[in-house]
This record gives sequence, structure tokens and C-alpha cells, in this order.
Amino acid sequence: MTTRVLAAGDHFVLNRLFAEALEGVGDLELSELTLPWPVEPFGPVAEVREASGGEEELIEALRGVEICLTQMAPLTERILAASPELRLFCVGRGGPVNANLEAATRHGVAVCYAPGRNATATAEHTMGMILAAIRRIPATHGELVSGVWRGDYYTYDSVGPELEGATVGLVGYGAIGRRVARMLAGFGARVLVFDPYAEQDGLAERVSSLEELLSRSLVVSLHARATPETAGMIGARQLAVMPRGSVLVNCARGSLVDYEAVCDALESGQLFAAAFDVFPEEPLPKDSRLLTAPNVVMTPHLAGASKETAGNAARIVAAEVGRYLRGEPLAHCANPEVFRLR
Repeated sequence: MTTRVLAAGDHFVLNRLFAEALEGVGDLELSELTLPWPVEPFGPVAEVREASGGEEELIEALRGVEICLTQMAPLTERILAASPELRLFCVGRGGPVNANLEAATRHGVAVCYAPGRNATATAEHTMGMILAAIRRIPATHGELVSGVWRGDYYTYDSVGPELEGATVGLVGYGAIGRRVARMLAGFGARVLVFDPYAEQDGLAERVSSLEELLSRSLVVSLHARATPETAGMIGARQLAVMPRGSVLVNCARGSLVDYEAVCDALESGQLFAAAFDVFPEEPLPKDSRLLTAPNVVMTPHLAGASKETAGNAARIVAAEVGRYLRGEPLAHCANPEVFRLR
């Protein structure tokens, strides 16, 4: 029996990647919808956040569809009510933040996601941000191409530290944090980890408190999830605990950091440098103090952007489609209770 599937890709996770990943999975009738992200920013759609595309176009595209593969398409109460044949909604992201899980469960729709899809890309980007910040690479490059040769960057108080022999603290030790630890070990750094849920391994020393990690680390890199407990976990008090002249890096979530406090710490010299890929408000407001604070390296939320990430996303959710069609348990289901309610 043929199963109708919608690939609702975008300009990063392409529909052809979904189609290639689905080859041999089953007897499928595949239709496609291309969403505008990242050419157009994502945002809230009805009651869900970080979505791309509108309810009307999704309702139309989902007519008669049993399975949807996407990265950014919204799954709202209204879309669910208008899509009675939908049974599986596959989100190629680390979490299904664009899906209303409560409504999906009530409507009998299983929602799966793609954990770890961008772990390597984000870890590599993190290392690039650390090196760019401590060696002032973006600032010196910008001045050089504008015709300014800054020999004074070689003065003792202006140069940054080396990673070899330095202590680097990682807040959060999941798939990304562990990869960063392996890379840091290659540089000869000593790695500390604060993560109450992580298991001990030979790559890093686990510490019992965030304050201990901050006080001992020359570089601190954040890899924690965004939860009510982690919101604002790095603020003025925590920055004051760090050694003077240290470095803060955040390629995780903007909600983890009080950026006003970071700007104060950069201006006072408490922080030597900072590097950020994520912000509380995206795009970054034009009046943000980060744009004028000294020695800040910033990228526009693209740490996880690699060709491999896009391919991983498609393969992970395509594998879930295969499990669903074979009647096997889903590996990454965000609302497993849906199967008890059916």
C-alpha cells in the first residue's frame, strides 16, 4: 500500500536530501514544499516558535498526507485539526520546537526529531570561535583589509593566551561538549566539565559546581540546554567568579547568558574576550551593546551549519519513517504517549 509523504524542506535541509534518504524505505508517494528559511528568518507561527512557513500553505500541502518530513514547518493546533490523515511528523532538528506536542498527542500524531545532527559542526565552530577570540583574528583581519597595520597588538597586555596548558571549562557535556573536549585534548588543554547528568570519562575532569568550574577556567564554553533552570545561568555574579582576563564562548542558546553583564565585563577587562553564535533576540538589534563592546566575535546562529548537518537531519528522520512503516518503536519520539492513546 502506498503511503503519502510530504517533504517540507527549506534552503538548508533540501527536499532532495529527504528524497535521497527515503530511497528504499517503502512504497511512498512523495510531494514537496519548499519553505523560505534561512533566506527569510524563522519566527513564531500561531502558538509554536522558531518555524518557517504559514498555516495555510501547510494545510494545503498536507491534504491526504500521512507522514511529513521537515526542519522548520509549523505543526499547530489548526494545522492538526485540518490534517486528519497525518500520523507522523518528523522534525530534522535537535528538538521539535516548531511542533505543538500537546495538540499533536491529542490528534494522534507522533512527533520525532533528530538529536545530534549538528554535533560535529557545532563543536568545530566552537573551536573556531575560541581561537578567533583569544587570538583576535576577526578584528585584526578587519583592520588589515582596511589598510591599518596594528603592531601594538603584539604588546604583552594585548595578546591572548595559548590553549596548550590552559584550563577550559565546558558547561554541558552532551554530544557537542564531548566532541569539544576531544578537540581541546588535541591542543593540550586541561578540560573541566560541569554537567550533573553527564557520566565521567577520561577526557575531562568533572566538577561539582558551576562556581568551581568558572573560578578555575581561563576559557568557558557553554553547551547546556535552554531550560527554565539554565536561563541566565551566566550573569554578573558568575562572570565575577571567573579569572580576570578570561574568555566566554556561547554556541548553545542565547537565554543562557546575561549579555548586558558580559558587555560590562568586557569593558572593565574582567573578560579578555567573548564569542557568541546565539543571542536572546535574533537577528541582533541594531542598538545592541555587543556591537560596540571590545573584543567580541559574533556569528549569526550558524554554528550547526554544514552540509553534513543537513544530510544527517534527512537521514535520521528518514530512518524514523522506516521504523514507523515497519511497526517498530521510534528511536527519537518526543511524545511517545501518543501510541498509548491511539
